[in-house]
Amino acid sequence: MTITPARLAYAADGTPYSEIFDDVYHSSDGGLGQAHHVFLAGNELPQRWAGRDRFIVLETGFGLGLNFLATWDAWRRDPQRCTRLHFVSFELHPFTVDDLARLHARWPEFAALAAELRATWPPLTPGAHRLHLDAGRVSLTLWFGDARDGLAQLDVRADALYLDGFSPVRNPDLWSARVFHLLARRAAAGATLATWSVAGEVREGLRRAGFEVGKAPGFGGKRQMLRGRRGGVPDVGASLAPPAQARHALVIGAGLAGSAVAERLAARGWRVDVVDAAATAGQGASGNHAGVLRPLPSLDDNRMGRLTRAGTLYGWRHITRLQAQGLPVRAERCGVLHLARDANQLTRMLAVVERLAQPASHLRFVDAARASELAGWPLPQGGWWFGDSGWVQPPSLCAANLAAHPECIRSHFGRRVMRLQRTDDGWAAIGGDGAAIARAPVAILAAGTLIRDFPEASALPVVSARGQVALLPATEGSAPRVVVCRGGYVSPAVDGLRCAGASFDVDDDDPELRAGDHAANLARLEGMLPGYTATLPDHGMQGRVGFRPASPDRLPMVGAVPVPAPVTGATPLADIARQPGLYAVSGYGARGLVWSALLAEMLASRLDGDPLPLEQDLADAVDPARYLLRPPARMRGDD
Repeated sequence: MTITPARLAYAADGTPYSEIFDDVYHSSDGGLGQAHHVFLAGNELPQRWAGRDRFIVLETGFGLGLNFLATWDAWRRDPQRCTRLHFVSFELHPFTVDDLARLHARWPEFAALAAELRATWPPLTPGAHRLHLDAGRVSLTLWFGDARDGLAQLDVRADALYLDGFSPVRNPDLWSARVFHLLARRAAAGATLATWSVAGEVREGLRRAGFEVGKAPGFGGKRQMLRGRRGGVPDVGASLAPPAQARHALVIGAGLAGSAVAERLAARGWRVDVVDAAATAGQGASGNHAGVLRPLPSLDDNRMGRLTRAGTLYGWRHITRLQAQGLPVRAERCGVLHLARDANQLTRMLAVVERLAQPASHLRFVDAARASELAGWPLPQGGWWFGDSGWVQPPSLCAANLAAHPECIRSHFGRRVMRLQRTDDGWAAIGGDGAAIARAPVAILAAGTLIRDFPEASALPVVSARGQVALLPATEGSAPRVVVCRGGYVSPAVDGLRCAGASFDVDDDDPELRAGDHAANLARLEGMLPGYTATLPDHGMQGRVGFRPASPDRLPMVGAVPVPAPVTGATPLADIARQPGLYAVSGYGARGLVWSALLAEMLASRLDGDPLPLEQDLADAVDPARYLLRPPARMRGDD
């Protein structure tokens, strides 16, 4: 769907107002007072989060973000606060970051928090966006789009519900029976709710959905408000910190996949042992000098399009966080130019841009003249311009991931894991001498193509895709000044070298540079930038070969490793037997940069009991057990 931003407007008394719904965003008696009286106090906050490891708030309308800022501020001020606060909110018409800045100026007491929120505010694209704030202690998951779709898609068990939105008369869809029943599904046992609305249809709808509701004194000129509770005994223990010995993971592999999982678990306080045969991080398939971090849009916004968009946006936020910690991730959002192969594809690319109607800063169509200007080279065709994308040096990202939480991550380099051994309390990584390198209750296989050497992962149809890139001498500032793609990619100059490639040969185990592949990479480069190869100095054949773990359907394999056993196509994924405590992070193909951070956050969220950062249908699409439900198709070349 297309996201239509809210338009900044005000009622006669100066209260922020929606022209779309013909209603105000908060009580004319004061938005902050309403946030505290109705939503915080109405949910018995901050008392209810005291002493807990995690507390989850779900809100039906983000609006100005005032309820979130008030909750975040109350959490910061509370000495008995929970360790981590999760806030999940939905917004059909989000504000642009510039309009948010104008609105937030009304509450100077929140200036620092509001500025931090706006600094990580995502482009207005549909779906889930996870933001990490307050040094990672506060997570905000925003759903841009219809709340009914988001409530159906997001996996969350909320402790408190803020029912906030425009009035039932102005926006009946948000107060419908379907929404109330979805809220009941997303509420933990004993969850509370609060709303300013006491309309009869709201009270009755919530009761029918399983909530006990009653009226309470309202805020300002509104005499009454509504409070409620979902039946059942609250499982407070589930929100307390698990035993320290259980929050320990063994990660096999220190490339993009493994290092990202280690970082995301360590950010939650897990102890992580990372084992890799190389001397340093990111030396296998993640070892290229420069790779591309950008989405792959589609006309129907299919799973690949949505997953690469979400992965790209989260990936850049992840890199920004690491850099803010002072970690030297080599990356530049210089922009990525994806050129059309011919006139027919150019027409299709224009149709995609028009259909998706995403912010121009994220995706727009450019003609040949503008493309030439962006690349600094004359081009015969235009295509897509991803202005907020660019290149990343993968080994620097892997190293930063492992260095982000030194108190939690222990690396074992130069140690090859020959096999896994099931133990009474988890898994042990056994080295060549027969001794355990490390052991933990949870093991995560992120070993690239070597995952195929582990019998426990035999149900996963991982294939090896040989990739060769060319390394070309380049002076800083020379063309192209941006990443250019078309059947391959070429990077700007990075430390005097330019990457061009890459080949994608399935089940080809030759580790040596090949003249034929080098020539093919130069041909791809010439196809992108006509006449460019004639300007290259005589550089011989320099390059790199890596072997990428790929999947038959080009989507990753991330989740609990299934037990290889016959199942019917109608078997729910959740009912398929899994190897206890064993997980896989594989199948990234040529998109390790795109998917590693987001899917690491997904796996860490699942392991630690947090809300997932992406839609359930996307989580199902990357579940490793999907191949037991349908035979894998023949592997196709990667894009």
